[in-house]
Amino acid sequence: MSASTRFPIKEPPLRLPGQSLQEERQKLLDNDVGTPLVLALVMFGVVIWEWWRYLTGFRVHPIVVTGFGLLVVAYAVWRVVRLRGRLRSLRLAIQGERTVGQFLESLREDGYRVFHDVLGNGFNVDHILIGPSGAYTVETKTWSKPTKGEPTLEYDGYRISALGYSPDRDPIVQAKAQANWLRQLLHEMTGREIPVRPVVLFPGWFIRQSAGSMREVWVLEPKALPKFLANEESKLSEEHVASLAYNLSRYIRNGEAKGR
Repeated sequence: MSASTRFPIKEPPLRLPGQSLQEERQKLLDNDVGTPLVLALVMFGVVIWEWWRYLTGFRVHPIVVTGFGLLVVAYAVWRVVRLRGRLRSLRLAIQGERTVGQFLESLREDGYRVFHDVLGNGFNVDHILIGPSGAYTVETKTWSKPTKGEPTLEYDGYRISALGYSPDRDPIVQAKAQANWLRQLLHEMTGREIPVRPVVLFPGWFIRQSAGSMREVWVLEPKALPKFLANEESKLSEEHVASLAYNLSRYIRNGEAKGR
């Protein structure tokens, strides 16, 4: 074999479900947890060293170093405890996106192309479907369910509420923004207006819908999505679906290569 070699894969792979969340969680672990823990460990080693010198006869006094070490350890513990909730939320969100992503893969049998964790400019779309009935942006919301009672969400076409409370960050506004972005992106790629519907999926929740609430944004439990798709009329040919999927995959791979 020649000594001169090159990387065998020509293009970066498409992204995985929950990849952005996994990257964010890993960054928190590396920077906000790992760094203070390493600092605390180093300080602990310094304290042990000072006490060893003191106990073996060196004329030193370790109280100052011990006090400083305790402050560093307390800081490290505070940072870790403070981030536990955020790390737990990210882990839940990652599991939800992966579960939904695996479920969406089954839609390939119905002629849909599935993309996961598509990056935009400062945001990401959890999943994108392109198939006979058009294109869909899919936002996954993995909310913890109440310990008692039926996990029910209310959706009136404008807002979502659980147990009478609405989230601070409105999933409907987020879903509409994602759909508008994809619609514009596909138009730039093809010069055609492609129908894009925003979808919000809540794994494990029962969605109580008001009359006409699904007219613009679908809010569903994932298992209900195939039925909604089957009831839509066909708008795109198989060749058109393949062309859109190809263009979107090129956009994703180019972004990965540039480190978007």
